[in-house]
Formats: sequence, structure tokens, C-alpha cells
Amino acid sequence: MLQVQIRPAVAADLPLLMGIDHTCSTDYVWQMEVRTEEGQAGAFFREVRLPRAVTVQPPRPVSALNDDWSRRSGLLVAVIGKDPVGYIRVTDKVIPRTAWVTSLAVALRYRRQGIATALLLAAQAWALERKNHNIILEMSSKNVPAIRLAQKLGYEFCGYNDRYYENRDIALFFGRTL
Repeated sequence: MLQVQIRPAVAADLPLLMGIDHTCSTDYVWQMEVRTEEGQAGAFFREVRLPRAVTVQPPRPVSALNDDWSRRSGLLVAVIGKDPVGYIRVTDKVIPRTAWVTSLAVALRYRRQGIATALLLAAQAWALERKNHNIILEMSSKNVPAIRLAQKLGYEFCGYNDRYYENRDIALFFGRTL
């Protein structure tokens, strides 16, 4: 089992974190369907299998991490030995008493080894220390690995925003009470 430490990021981490492969591969997406009937509208999502695997690009430019890290309330880094292998960006300045996770990335060779889970649990602890009662994760509707991680950790779908990101992807929101 890997010995992972989670700590706040320092400036020296940023070039390494930006060098992480932020893409993911998936055979599924969450497809949105909007229905309008007699003055009512509703949006429904369903997981759809794609004909072939696709590579999902991060919805935000990775270069923004360098400018953004000092403005975020929290940037936590997963470290193995002395090497940063992943990070999570979280803030509690968006909604009162609610922490908001905007990014989560793990280096390709360390994925599926519990590091994303450790980062998310550390973000939850960080949020509780700051007296937050809820936490929300945002992710692209194409990022099914992140959706499944959220569901595995007890997060529930709580909303969406169409054309939320610069690339006009749909953002999905998953939340839970802390």
C-alpha cells in the first residue's frame, strides 16, 4: 500500500502539479435530456455507453492553477515520498457554510490506488475545520470516473449548469452533508 501524505500546496509544487496529465479516459458520459410539457420543464441525466473510449480534457485550463492557487481557500497536495502526485482545489467562499471542490487530479501512474479518495477525505476534513456543513463537487458530465468516485463516497447528484465551463461543457454538482 502506498504511503500518501496530504498537505497544503507550496509554490514549488505548482510546476509539478501543472505537469500532471489531467485527462481521463471513459467509455461513458452522462447525457442530458430536457423535456418541456404544458409549462413545465425538466432535465434528466442518464449514463450512456459510448461506441468507443474517449479522452476527456479538463474543463478548465491547467495553466490557471498557477494564477489561481493563491486565491483559493485550499489547495491540498498528495505526496508520495517527496513527489507531489495529485491535488484537490477547494474553496469555501462561494456558498455560505459550503466547501466547493473545483479540481481534483492524480498523476496517471498513481490512479486507482486510493489517492483521489484520500484527497477528497482531506478536503472534507479541511471543510469541517472551517465550520462548513456541506461540500459540493463540480465536474464535467463527461468525467464519469469522477462521477463514480463521488457516488462511491456518498455524494448525491444535486444539480447541473449547462455551458458552465469555457469549453461549454455541462457541469454536474454532487454534494453531501459533512
